[in-house]
Amino acid sequence: MQPPENPPSNAHEFYRSAVNVLCSASLPFLVGGAYAMRVHTDIRRDTKDFDLLVRPQDLERTLEVLREAGFNVELTFSHWLAKVRQGPVFIDIIFRSGNGLCEVDDDWFKFARMGEVLGLQLPVCPSEEMLWQKAYIMERERYDGADVQHLLRSCGKEMDWERVLARFGPDWPVLLSHLVLFTYVYPGERESVPHWVTERMTTMLKQGDEGGAARLCRGPLLSRLQYLNDVEQWGYTDVRTEPKVHMTDAEIQLWTEAAREAEG
Repeated sequence: MQPPENPPSNAHEFYRSAVNVLCSASLPFLVGGAYAMRVHTDIRRDTKDFDLLVRPQDLERTLEVLREAGFNVELTFSHWLAKVRQGPVFIDIIFRSGNGLCEVDDDWFKFARMGEVLGLQLPVCPSEEMLWQKAYIMERERYDGADVQHLLRSCGKEMDWERVLARFGPDWPVLLSHLVLFTYVYPGERESVPHWVTERMTTMLKQGDEGGAARLCRGPLLSRLQYLNDVEQWGYTDVRTEPKVHMTDAEIQLWTEAAREAEG
């Protein structure tokens, strides 16, 4: 596998050195992001970062080991992300998604595949969990729908669809929306997704089996800014206050403020 194009010249050495530290300490991790997309779909893209995924219970030890090895480490957002920096390049240490869902658990590792990354054989996030994680990213400045479509095209026939459906759980309409779009993007590739998957969710849609309170807004799971009017002015309940979402009120506020600052 060739790495994504045009990273800074010292980036690969930086990434490999961090990986070697974690391997030497027997700390489990998975490669995600653009490098994992390359393994699963053969798509190459420019990147200035390297994504490593760990379980929440392994985060503290992971950061401690990297810090002791001389790396510049910070816990950027306490509900999902830490960073390891070297000049303009950095490594994201991810333990769940920014919306408080998609927590990295044992099954991510159980179903991981090995792939060539940075000239090394490393464990890569399963395509099912990558699809699950990316399906929610619908920001104004970032939409991962194309990544979802490419994962479906490249991996759909081999995916464990019962596991995918279990991952989405009550959020199955998010998955269904991407599958409907897939039939538009790739009209000749419909066999990549088993018919029963769409049929099951279509039946639930007809039955009105979406669940949730009448004044609940799930929009903040898809975009942290674009549904603020709903929860701040229009009286909808922010879904992120539900127990299934791993975010405190303080973390929601910090995550929102960071998005506002980035938007300028």
